[in-house]
Amino acid sequence: MSLTIERLISGGLITNYYCSSACRHCLYRCSPRWPKDFISPDKAAASFEIIRDLGCRHVHIGGGEPLLNPEGLIAVLEAAARSGVPIDYVETNSSWFTNHDAACALLTRLIAHGLDTLLVSISPFHNEHIPFYKVKGVIEACHQIGMALFPWIADFYHDLSMFDERATHTLEEYRAHFGETYMENLPHRYSIAPGGRALETFDPFVEKQTVAELVEEKAGGCQELADTSHFHIDLYGNYIPGMCAGLSIKKEDLGRPLDGADYPLISRLYDGGIGALLTYAAAAYGFVPLQATYATECQLCYEIRRYLVIERGIRSRELEPSGHYRYD
Repeated sequence: MSLTIERLISGGLITNYYCSSACRHCLYRCSPRWPKDFISPDKAAASFEIIRDLGCRHVHIGGGEPLLNPEGLIAVLEAAARSGVPIDYVETNSSWFTNHDAACALLTRLIAHGLDTLLVSISPFHNEHIPFYKVKGVIEACHQIGMALFPWIADFYHDLSMFDERATHTLEEYRAHFGETYMENLPHRYSIAPGGRALETFDPFVEKQTVAELVEEKAGGCQELADTSHFHIDLYGNYIPGMCAGLSIKKEDLGRPLDGADYPLISRLYDGGIGALLTYAAAAYGFVPLQATYATECQLCYEIRRYLVIERGIRSRELEPSGHYRYD
């Protein structure tokens, strides 16, 4: 049965992968190493139209860090308004904060272009790269000008407050302060998806399974590829199926059954799970698993995909953006 993305429920637009941070939980492996590409107003409008036509009436905007390019972000907000797609919120890590007055001025401009809510990242992952005073400064600016706040996640405010707010602090410092189980509890506190850098960060704390066990467990296929409850379309026109960053469907192919010839990897994953992908990659490209055990099938899937892009030089519409594998 072919995968068909017929209806979009809730999701967002990724304006850029370039970021001031390289957070160890980041699903999209954003970092300063990515090109400073930012979605154009025309491409944003085209994505908004597809999103609207497939039933989703409002979206959020994320990155990367969207506020590293304020003018580009404003152009996206204008495109959203023209397309009739309201913006729920824009995500930010607050790295752009310099002082209170400048922050108030920028946020006031964003309000004038239809933005009424800012998601402010609050976590030890971000604090490895961004001093907490910047986050607090953005929060104060929002309060000052009447911008609504979506703190993600407010529960970590206390944790960050235990350290010098003018400095950055590693996850290891948090573990030393709060105890040995701090790291292994983070995925539950933050609702971290099993992808991106989280695969490496939390590998030591997860029980492993053999390849055979993972293949058997997912024999019915990866049905989550059809989940559109939290979808994303990026600046290059890639729809990311089921929160599986590094897999991609061209946005123009949404709304109709995927052709297995165009999407051999995604089609095999959807129909037969990790076992079908593993068999295909081994037969067609000589892939051999590097480990005897893996934390999840997602970890093995990423290893296969990275092998295809980096080791075999495969260029494919379903392994985009290639920077996901190159700019980590």
